[in-house]
This record gives sequence, C-alpha cells and structure tokens, in this order.
Amino acid sequence: MNTVDYLRISLIDRCNFRCQYCMPEGAEMDYILQQNLLSNDELLTLLREVFIPVGFTRFRLTGGEPLLRPGVVNLVKEITAFPQTQDVAMTTNAFLLAPMAQSLYNAGLRRINISLDSLDPDTFNQIIGNRGRDRWQQVWDGIQAAYQVGFDPLKLNVVVIPGINDREVLDLAALTIDRRWHVRFIEFMPIGNGQLFEDKGWIASEELRQQIRDRWGLTESHVRGNGPADVFQIPGAKGTLGFISQMSECFCDRCNRMRLSADGWLRPCLLNETSQIDLKTPLRQGISFEELRERVEYLQRQKPDINFKQRDAGTTDGYSRTMSQIGG
Repeated sequence: MNTVDYLRISLIDRCNFRCQYCMPEGAEMDYILQQNLLSNDELLTLLREVFIPVGFTRFRLTGGEPLLRPGVVNLVKEITAFPQTQDVAMTTNAFLLAPMAQSLYNAGLRRINISLDSLDPDTFNQIIGNRGRDRWQQVWDGIQAAYQVGFDPLKLNVVVIPGINDREVLDLAALTIDRRWHVRFIEFMPIGNGQLFEDKGWIASEELRQQIRDRWGLTESHVRGNGPADVFQIPGAKGTLGFISQMSECFCDRCNRMRLSADGWLRPCLLNETSQIDLKTPLRQGISFEELRERVEYLQRQKPDINFKQRDAGTTDGYSRTMSQIGG
C-alpha cells in the first residue's frame, strides 16, 4: 500500500480563466466567501500541527488560480521552511506568473506546472472562455519567465478535448525535443463540465502515444515525478512526455495524495466525493490537534478503499464541486 504523504492544497477557488473542462460555460460560480476560506495562519497551523505529524511531506499549491491568493509568496516561504517538507510545487495558468516567477523561486519554490492547452491563440481563447486573444501571449511570457528563472522541472499540463485541441498533440509534444520541458497529457474527466464531457468524450492516452510513436518513436523514461503520470521520451529529446490516464488506465492503487479545499475540506480522491471531512470548522471550534490528527489518519487508512472505480461506494451522479473548487 502506498504511503499517503502528498497533499494538494487549494489556496483559492477563484480563477481569472473559465476553462471549459474546469467549469460549465456561462455558469454562475458560487465562490467561497472570504471569511469561509482558510486563513494563511489556519492553513499553516493545519500543516504544522496536523498534516506533517501524520506523515505529509510533499505539497502542491493549486486553485482556482493560486497566484490570486494574497500572500502566496510568503506562504511558499513558510511551507518550504518546515524541516519536514520534502517538496513544494505549484500548478498555475501562468497569466500572472512573469512578474512573480523570481519571487516565488526565491521563496523556495522549485517545481511548477503550467496549464497550456493550446499553442494556437484562437483555440486557447476558446478553451479559457473567450476572455481575450492577448491572454495566450501573457501565459507564454509566464512560461518563458519561469524557464529563465530556473524552474526545473517545468511541466506543461494539457487536457486533451476531442475536436478542440486534439489536433495539436504532436506540436505540443515537440516542445520537449529542444527544451527540458515536461509535457503532461491529461485525459478529460467528467468533473467541472459534465455536459461538455458527454458531448465530446475523451481520448485514451494510448491513442496519443501511438501518434507520437508513429512520428518520432517513443521510449519509456527513467524520470519519475511525485504524481501518477506514465513518463515517456521522444528519442534524443531533452524533456519528457507524461500521460495521466485516469479514465483509461486506473492508477488508484498507486495514488498517494489527498486534497485540501480552500475552505478546509479534506478529500481523499479527486473522482470520488466519499468520506470528505471538514477540518476548518473543528479547528475554529478549538478541537484538539490530536483529535484532528486522528480524523486525518483514519482517512489515510480508508483511502485504498475510496476508489472511483468502486461506483457503489462513491459518486454515482453529478459532482457537487467543479474542478476549480476542488483544486484539480
């Protein structure tokens, strides 16, 4: 059984994009009120007194868009300063990254994942919700800034949506040939925009691998990250290609992560809403850290059975939270 030691922390549920796979088009989002968000002090207290003592040592900061969180640079600095911290990473859309990249690096952040679902500004604009064609360039500038500052590995996340960006798979894969970038192709999931998923469906990772194999060849890579990606490499390439195949190739047996929402709910599985627990309310009520640790440890022990493949024990209809509210 895997040691559950990796916590994804949603810092905020708000985002400056409205990506199609993350939230339904035109939907009114019920954002968390400021007073219902975990404060910076509350989050750091939970990490120091609850999560680290029960074995969590790897942390990923997500959103919404984490760079919208006030004080995010200081949060990075505080989390990396814990002696037990082995790894801190961030997932961002990079729209605000260029002027912040150096400060984040100086604060101790070394690993960053950036969402880049298209190299075509028009397609990119379509995916992020028609918010202006200039946004692609600002995201690209953020990627370049992170690269120049020294983030390594620098990963690009691509959610592949049939009929929208699937024709760009080879172009995106080619980014890894001359750069030490790591492109991660992610199968489209039914969370966030169930209607789009029903309309478009998803493409199995093996189909994408075959496209790349036919063009350049493809070998398994010795590089492994903290996540569930199966990692490959174009022969002679500087970077790698990862495939996150949560729809076609269940990896629940090797999942080592839980997710903490911006309002303090701990979720053991992305695709299954079973057994979520509220940590914010008891923390504010003054319940002992020992009791909170016991609740988290119980969930750690239950995690192997909380598996999205077990439909009779999990989420069978719609999801109550979108991807942006969960933190991905």
